[in-house]
Amino acid sequence: MAKKSPGYECSSCGHRVSKWVGKCQSCGEWGTVEELSPAAVAVTSGASGRSGKSSAVSLSGLTPTSPARKVTDIDPSGAVHRPSGIGELDRVLGGGVVPGSAVLLAGEPGVGKSTLLLEVANRWARQDRSVLYITAEESVGQVRQRAGRTDALSANLWLAAEHDLETALGQIEVTRPELVIVDSLQTLHATGVEGVAGGVAQTRAVAATLTTFAKTTGIPVLLVGHVTKDGAVAGPRTVEHLVDVVLQFEGDRHSALRFLRGQKNRFGATDEVGCFEQTSDGIREVPDPSGLFLNQRDEPVSGTAVTVIMDGRRAMPGEIQTLAMETEMSNPRRVVTGIDTGRVATILAVLARRAGIDLMGHEVYAATVGGMKISEPAADLATALALASTRHDKVLPDGLVAVGELGLGGEVRRVPDLRLRLSEAARLGFTSAIVPASTRDADRVRVKGLRIIPVRTLGEALDQLGLAKEARRKYPERRKKDRD
Repeated sequence: MAKKSPGYECSSCGHRVSKWVGKCQSCGEWGTVEELSPAAVAVTSGASGRSGKSSAVSLSGLTPTSPARKVTDIDPSGAVHRPSGIGELDRVLGGGVVPGSAVLLAGEPGVGKSTLLLEVANRWARQDRSVLYITAEESVGQVRQRAGRTDALSANLWLAAEHDLETALGQIEVTRPELVIVDSLQTLHATGVEGVAGGVAQTRAVAATLTTFAKTTGIPVLLVGHVTKDGAVAGPRTVEHLVDVVLQFEGDRHSALRFLRGQKNRFGATDEVGCFEQTSDGIREVPDPSGLFLNQRDEPVSGTAVTVIMDGRRAMPGEIQTLAMETEMSNPRRVVTGIDTGRVATILAVLARRAGIDLMGHEVYAATVGGMKISEPAADLATALALASTRHDKVLPDGLVAVGELGLGGEVRRVPDLRLRLSEAARLGFTSAIVPASTRDADRVRVKGLRIIPVRTLGEALDQLGLAKEARRKYPERRKKDRD
């Protein structure tokens, strides 16, 4: 009989090794490798070696709790989405809450996780469905006070303040709700598991127990999760593998706007984004957030341009504002907010080398409106036009949007989902759009009420707006050198 080694497993990532090590070779965490109990596998070695005979292995298993069934015999209605009552949440979930699913909602402290889930509980209860809200961070009096402020009082909403996992499960058995909300995962304590609440072992045990409970009973469970200072879900990475859906609730402290994004979804796509607004009365949906990122002014000013970015599958116009001031400093300041600083520096270099618009001796300020964060390169063309506009102090035409990626050679590259972007711009009243001519079927893109101007280079875009003439007039020697 071969000697059976119990083995060791990392409690953070689940990586297994044959001997104990201080640092996990997979995730790099220290002190997370723990010994496993001996496996119930009997290995009987046969004659092996050069004779070519293989080893015989006998496995002993337990009687299954339910027999295996053909996939065609399983009723698919058990995994049908049930609307939660909040359209933006259902949009991210793929249509609603699936019975027996475990959903993890993570976010920074104070972003509004508890407020959002209390509103979910309210909408769910008002559809004549019972819901149990288990809080391990607050008292029932505190939750009741917030429910009164947000008008979330319903006879089908039950509250319980529990810190012990077994007691919380007992509350569920007594109440028999159709939805369970646990706030939060890191504050519940599992009896018989080493460590304090929120530790690696405790968090993994609580998540595994609640996920198993959801699968066996068919009751969906919504879990609140804490995050680290880096924005990742606190606790072992296995928690994200255990649950069915992982949602990230994001927001800026200086803005009331909140975004809900899917990081993992076994029942739908992860490219949808839900938009909410935090108010003094709670949290409300923002089904049409496009106008929030556009400045409402009576008179147009130079240095501004509008683009359309894609956040998941949602097209949102956003305004980019720039300002340039001459300076005698050897290293002019570059202050950028909401846009990638590296891309702004690249666009300044392309403007100087390919279009003759030199801003290297100027302090440059660039920012987005409404706290929008732009990371995709489709906003390059709008940023370049805004900088050219502020350099020549010339206002861009009213009702214009610009979409396109800018290459180092000055070419305007194609971007995905062009038709979706232009349709959203036309819906908001824009009348003209500068787009890449290299986009596939660009000549056949037609959007009612929108004049489409395809361009191949940054110079062509500047020509369309009359900014290239200004550059040639101010920098004739540079333009001649570029042509040579």
